[in-house]
Amino acid sequence: MLKIILLTHSREMGRANNTGQLVKHVLGDSARVVEWHRKQPDAELLTAIEAGLVGLVFPKDDENISENVCEIPKSLLYLVLIDATWQEARKMYNQSPYLKALPKVSLVDAPKSIYPLRRNQIEGGLCTAECVIHLLTESENVIEAQQLSQLLMTFIGSEANVFTGNKR
Repeated sequence: MLKIILLTHSREMGRANNTGQLVKHVLGDSARVVEWHRKQPDAELLTAIEAGLVGLVFPKDDENISENVCEIPKSLLYLVLIDATWQEARKMYNQSPYLKALPKVSLVDAPKSIYPLRRNQIEGGLCTAECVIHLLTESENVIEAQQLSQLLMTFIGSEANVFTGNKR
């Protein structure tokens, strides 16, 4: 099974509407949360990158993307998802040369986002859990994809009620 590395901004760790926590809950040891530090990248992540085992999930239509967009190559054991707001994610990417060198994996035919709990979302952008659901589905991990999808739907419902003042 493909392993997911959630490279997470420090502010994201405590956000109630963070969907990376759902990914970790469903995938357990197949998902690793790594707190991003600009000056001190995670040593284990750097070792896997040096071994050529890591790809970066990256928006297909981003202006920074080059010709190295691909489907998930069999040689990759890990996929990094930047778990942050879109503004924080761009900053993290731009300040992390080791991320820029990674092969990029773009989601092909990803569905429209159903995640309504963040402001300033980019057109066509997905939350972390939605990205992982798509990756799991594409890599034929259908049971985990369904479990994460169900958990996300429950999470959206409970969080939406908190934000609108409705109580269950």
